[in-house]
Amino acid sequence: MRTKNVMYFTQEEENLANLLIRTGMKRNVARVLVYLAHNPEATSREIERGTDLRQPEVSLAMSALAGQKWVGNREVKAENKGRPVKIYHLLNPFAEIVDAIEREKREEANIQISLIQEIRSYIQ
Repeated sequence: MRTKNVMYFTQEEENLANLLIRTGMKRNVARVLVYLAHNPEATSREIERGTDLRQPEVSLAMSALAGQKWVGNREVKAENKGRPVKIYHLLNPFAEIVDAIEREKREEANIQISLIQEIRSYIQ
């Protein structure tokens, strides 16, 4: 039997994931992003175990992160027969991803403020 270390979220990582969730990020995406920020490379199975998410949840989160161009993968031949294993990694440093989230939220806030100003022009 093979032994392998499984990473679990620390309280600090839980707090970071919760902060990302409060910015509007989906829970599963936030958990996977935090996991990859602290683990340079990971297989889908490692991410599942480390984030306490199921395989479909990890797949959906990976699709969302890949859509933002924040995550990439490479395929490695499996030890046994079968499909190659995908190893995921962040394409940008975590700080740059946080900067991108901040820019997006600022743009959203500016749009909301301009809509409120437009509403005010109707009531004056």
